[in-house]
Amino acid sequence: MTTPYYLLEESKLRRNLSLIRSIAERANVEFILAFKAFALWRTFPIFREYIHHTTASSPYEARLAYEEFGSKAHTYSPAYEEHTFDEIVRCSSHITFNSLSQYERFAPRAIAAGISCGLRINPEYSEIETELYNPCAPGSRFGILAESLPPVLPAGIEGFHCHCHCESSSYALEHTLQHIEAKFGPWLGQVKWLNLGGGHLVTRADYDTEHLIGLLQGLHQRYPHLRIILEPGSAFAWQTGPLVSQVVDIVENHGIKTAILNVSFTCHMPDCLEMPYHPTVRGAETLADEAAEGHETEATVYRLGGNSCLSGDFMGYWRFPAPLAIGDTVIFEDMIHYTTVKTNMFNGIHHPSLVLEHKDGTRELLREYSYEDYRNRMD
Repeated sequence: MTTPYYLLEESKLRRNLSLIRSIAERANVEFILAFKAFALWRTFPIFREYIHHTTASSPYEARLAYEEFGSKAHTYSPAYEEHTFDEIVRCSSHITFNSLSQYERFAPRAIAAGISCGLRINPEYSEIETELYNPCAPGSRFGILAESLPPVLPAGIEGFHCHCHCESSSYALEHTLQHIEAKFGPWLGQVKWLNLGGGHLVTRADYDTEHLIGLLQGLHQRYPHLRIILEPGSAFAWQTGPLVSQVVDIVENHGIKTAILNVSFTCHMPDCLEMPYHPTVRGAETLADEAAEGHETEATVYRLGGNSCLSGDFMGYWRFPAPLAIGDTVIFEDMIHYTTVKTNMFNGIHHPSLVLEHKDGTRELLREYSYEDYRNRMD
């Protein structure tokens, strides 16, 4: 297989899906797939063995749900537009509105089409430390505050949607539920469903799934009429495969060696720069900033650089078991969730292929990108 490529491993994907289905059955809730984290539609036949619905945040995602996943989407957008709302209606079973003004403007058309409508609420609480990913930060554009709701919800509102987690634990959800119930308890008896959003990293090795199940069962006991929905993205594709690259050159500046790869952080691993975080490199030791101090010029310590013209398209440092050479393979672990949907073609950089490794070890090339893909985006 020619590098670079994303390698999705079916056995690991099914491991995650099996766990998610088990939690859903035991807790009497529904898990749906958030396309913002994973949208490789060629794998949807696998997903349909375990889940039934997906969540969308745009007309394109809603259409992908309806036409490729085979069921209508649970759709939320910060703001719907007049010229695309009919497409949202065509492809959605649930529509969540970010504001009362949007609800008043668009909900009648959705309700007339038999769609279940809801409001996004903001409990003004989140344990997310990175502000870029915090939807409940002061002044957030997401969700309606409790103080803005009338005592009786407008006719037609059937659900609440809340999202305030990112790779979070069950204990963060416990605290969130306390705030939701404290702030929005007066209205929970008026709705039929509660969507707890994404960011529940239930497939992480240290996630307390028993605690989660207990929380959800307790929520059912307090509000037996509510249908509970969770829509994680990362959890489905967590640790299901790497990004495989090669060293194309090694440059040195004041003793610091940078291995330049045939992939780009800004193009192919943008979360590494946005979060930021150091990805795990197979067979290498990650040296965090403090740990790297004084070791930058060691023979087997390298920064890793992308092949774009962005000055900041690099990260470091990693200690490899032996000196790197041109042509060596460098494998970035856990690069399927979010990464595959956030990539771009800045600089016309060649886009990694998409490869599925089946349970029997055979590999299927799902998609190979070409110059035409770049050109067609620029015309």
